[in-house]
Parts: sequence; C-alpha cells; structure tokens
Amino acid sequence: MRIRFALAATVAAGTLAVVVSAPAQAAEYSSALKVKGVQYDAPGRDSNSCSTGNSKSEYVTIKNYSRTATVNLRGYVVKDTTSSNRFTFRSDHYLGPGDYVKLRGGHGTDSDAKNVVYRQNCNFLWNNDKDTIYLYKPSGAHADTHAYTKSRDDRDGNGYITFHG
Repeated sequence: MRIRFALAATVAAGTLAVVVSAPAQAAEYSSALKVKGVQYDAPGRDSNSCSTGNSKSEYVTIKNYSRTATVNLRGYVVKDTTSSNRFTFRSDHYLGPGDYVKLRGGHGTDSDAKNVVYRQNCNFLWNNDKDTIYLYKPSGAHADTHAYTKSRDDRDGNGYITFHG
C-alpha cells in the first residue's frame, strides 16, 4: 500500500523517477551530443610521425542525436583518462540534427562538408588496450563518457568500437 501511495504522490506531483542500472563502462548524461564510436587502434603499425605516421587514421565520431537542435561544438572538450590527452574545439563547427563529426589525429584542414576536424597533433589520443573517452560541454558538465577494453568490446578485432548507433 505504501508503494502505491508513494508512486501516486510522485505521479501527482508531476515527476516520476525511474532507476535504471547501466553497465559500468557507460554513463548517460543529458546531452544531444554523444560519442557514436571510436577508431582507437589505427590500422597498421602505430607511428606518430607527422610525415609518415598513421595517427590520422585514429578518430572519435561525435554525433548530434537531437531531432531538432543544432549544436555548436565550440568549447566542447574530448579527453582520455589522462588529463594531458585532450582536445578543445576552438572554432565554430555546427552539427545539425543527426549530423556527426570525426575528430582525427594528425594535421589537416577542418571541413564542415567532410565532417572532419583535425587535432593538429600527431600523437595518438587513445590507448590500444583500454581507455576512457570523456566528452564535456563548454560549461564543463559531462556530455558523454565511455570506457572500453579491447578484449571485451572489440569483438571483431578491427580497432573500432560503436557506442551509440
């Protein structure tokens, strides 16, 4: 009887809290932007040489999952477990509903038409065995976080993991 009364009182007040258990590697935050996936292990032998390396082949895909809102990436931060490996979007880059951007390593020219932003840094951002990807809003609030382990999450061994479809 108490459970029904508490539920009825909560519904009557206009709020209903639902407790959902999520896996330890994923946390849900209220944000239109989410990490869609990560190419954490660039194909080939890792080399962070700016002239001959493959750090451009390592990327994280960030998608706007809103059905109506356009989001400007300026001020958003992507980082891994260590505080020194981070990237802040310094320029305007607008993602319309359903649009995405690939944040790539290496040097290149950012392009809205090609949905790509380069870190302008040839060092790899993601560890090949395990890491955590953090996406922060310009306010500093969490937008999305995902931890991965190669042995657990990369079933086909291609170095790419999908988090949100």
